[in-house]
Amino acid sequence: MKKTLLSATIGAAVLGAASAASAATLDDVKAKGFVQCVVNTGLAGFSAPDASGNWTGFDVDYCRAIAAAIFNDPSKVKFTPTTAQTRFTALQSGEGDVMFRNTTWTINRDTALGLNFRTVNYYDGQGFMVPKSLNVKSALELSGAAVCVQSGTTTELNLADYFKANNLQYNPVVFEKLPEVNAAYQEGRCDVYTTDQSGLYSIRLSLSNPDEHMVLPEIISKEPLGPAVRQGDDQWFDIVSWSHYAMVQAEEFGITQANVDEMKNSENPEIRRLLGVEADSKIGTDLGLGNDWAYNIIKHVGNYGEVFERNIGKSTPLKIERGLNALWTDGGLQYAMPIR
Repeated sequence: MKKTLLSATIGAAVLGAASAASAATLDDVKAKGFVQCVVNTGLAGFSAPDASGNWTGFDVDYCRAIAAAIFNDPSKVKFTPTTAQTRFTALQSGEGDVMFRNTTWTINRDTALGLNFRTVNYYDGQGFMVPKSLNVKSALELSGAAVCVQSGTTTELNLADYFKANNLQYNPVVFEKLPEVNAAYQEGRCDVYTTDQSGLYSIRLSLSNPDEHMVLPEIISKEPLGPAVRQGDDQWFDIVSWSHYAMVQAEEFGITQANVDEMKNSENPEIRRLLGVEADSKIGTDLGLGNDWAYNIIKHVGNYGEVFERNIGKSTPLKIERGLNALWTDGGLQYAMPIR
């Protein structure tokens, strides 16, 4: 579910099409009447359809936030579910307008693949999950273990680096598709499962007996997750980026779905500017949107903290702590650029 290594041949083949497809994305989105969002095929808490085909999750809410900013309607989204192997091609080829798919921002993806990243909406890292019956408390006790891992990703490379650096032996059990990795771990064909720690919390819930498994404390890599768009369209890049910053800034100001209308009456010029009611506010116009774009995001989807807690926070089955994803004022890394 992480940095899939696409061949240079495939990347070069789609970059030409991506360049043409990326111009004036906002106009294209308005013309068709919806945002096409590249997401995971199914990762609990982040993006997953229910039995009726309704999508929910942390990444899904970000897709809906973009739709709210543009259309004042969070339902104007269609989803393109992708695997780790197909996600980049889907975005490059124009099958999607934006990708919110638990994807790590790396230099290769930001350059060679013709994509642009700017914001990090979830700070993550690669970890390990094991059955409690293994009586293991640390990844440093895993020497000789069979480790389930998805092929074609740098999850596989990080795994090799970690065991080599710590002079540990392991037996990789490698599969191409995520459901195959999940099934192998469930069936006991490996002792350990490794991927992004957020993914481990989600995958754990899909097991027949989740309470019999635990995520180990070690984080062995930096995995800054966030949205990506095609290169060549700065306006669209800005809309996606500043939508995230608006959600973070709203949380910092204490603006929520419940009080956003009341907050329009605030005397704080920064709050009024964010919500589009300050007389000199042109931040929406500068993006090619209405000046109520941020208000619409907050009203329909919520601030960053609301989206986090609703989908993956302590009150959900995933029970993920804010940690590095707390606001900078609370010791975390979530920090909005000035909206003025």
